[in-house]
Amino acid sequence: MSDARRHAEVLSGHAKVLSGAERATDTREFFSRTSAELRRLMPFDSAVWAATDPETGLITAPMLVENLGSGEGCAEYWESELLEENVLPFRDLARATVPAAGLRAATGDLPARSARFRRLLGSQGVDDELRAVLRVGYRPWAVVSLFRMRGGAPFGPAETTLLAGLSGPLASRLRRFARPSASAGGTDAPAPGLVLFDPSGEPTSINEEARQHLSQLPEGPSIPSQLGLRLPIWVVATALQAQAIARGRDRADRARVRIRTVGGRWLTCHASCLSGPAGRPGPVALVIEPAAAADRAVLIAEAYGLTPRELEITQLITRGLPTTEIAATLFISPHTVRDHVKTVFGKTEVSSRGELVARLFAEHYRPAVPKTAPVPQASGPRRRRPDVRAS
Repeated sequence: MSDARRHAEVLSGHAKVLSGAERATDTREFFSRTSAELRRLMPFDSAVWAATDPETGLITAPMLVENLGSGEGCAEYWESELLEENVLPFRDLARATVPAAGLRAATGDLPARSARFRRLLGSQGVDDELRAVLRVGYRPWAVVSLFRMRGGAPFGPAETTLLAGLSGPLASRLRRFARPSASAGGTDAPAPGLVLFDPSGEPTSINEEARQHLSQLPEGPSIPSQLGLRLPIWVVATALQAQAIARGRDRADRARVRIRTVGGRWLTCHASCLSGPAGRPGPVALVIEPAAAADRAVLIAEAYGLTPRELEITQLITRGLPTTEIAATLFISPHTVRDHVKTVFGKTEVSSRGELVARLFAEHYRPAVPKTAPVPQASGPRRRRPDVRAS
């Protein structure tokens, strides 16, 4: 096959995958459509697709597990990923020049060099794993693992190149689902919840607030516990990362992930390892609570594709600074500030600074209005809306 024909086939394959992703209405459907189209281009037997927090890279809701049972092996998979020395960890792929790689190719056809393969994949009949990070820049929005069982050919260079080439375009489409949801209304939310894990990782204590928060999370892989409930894999992975940080296996400064509830709200889940008597390892304390306004704003800004400079200007706008003060703070001209503001307005689909602040901060928790509530009518002559300006 000529290089020109091979290149044309790759472009055609990309277009089909992206077309399917474009029709998705939520993240889970996005994963399902993308996986189905991708399987037509390069066969695989099973797959795991997981959204990630773009700031920390930790897995978050939702997750799609295909042809791997009910996902009962997920806890062991992520425990190995976070706590053991492994080949091709996602945290390295997120920063790699090429954000996709095959296990057999990376180990010189000796997959047992990977603890993940020795501990889990090999015993499940997996012959090769092709994994990738879907990222915009170095911000990861999802991770994917494709598996071929024994008897299948290893993933080849062309298949790795195909998946790597889809990383950015898929991530750009995926991050749109982190934007504010029209259904996320109401201000009532439980206080911070607390879950304690013993040093072995077994959950031992939980308060009622944590139970309420956990009840609002989407369905997905989970583990049983002695607390009378199953803990979602995203919560378990946060506790595991806290252990990884304490053991020096993760360079992150904290274990933290944002998770979206079924109602469209954002929760923040963060964990840390406590110390026991004589410096012995103590329990892991995990707190789950409503995401702070500033935390939501940064995530939503990234979902709209704001650049670091645009985010800086947006944050100064939310503090009420006028154009001249923003320019002085950032050492740029007022004209440049206005250009950035207009671009921000276009990306976030607003027409004023007030609407921008509402979109990034207030809209997520605006009070819910009953559908039957009467809409008050203004009396007197209708005023003309003033012109909206970026300055």
